[in-house]
Amino acid sequence: MITIMLKNLLEQKQITRYQLSQMTEIKYQTLDNYYKNRVTRYDGYILSKICKALDCEVGDILRYDEDEN
Repeated sequence: MITIMLKNLLEQKQITRYQLSQMTEIKYQTLDNYYKNRVTRYDGYILSKICKALDCEVGDILRYDEDEN
């Protein structure tokens, strides 16, 4: 199972979803879905914009848990 860790990352960097939306020009609703781990298809373009804005790597946003089904 893949878990989106965007909530934790934003809390660490003290950035809101709204601020990230402004920084990346990604719709707030789209970011909210990533924030709430409601995404089933991960968009490389969106992930790259988030990584650039937060100065992080995809591995900081996505976590793979092998034990979960």
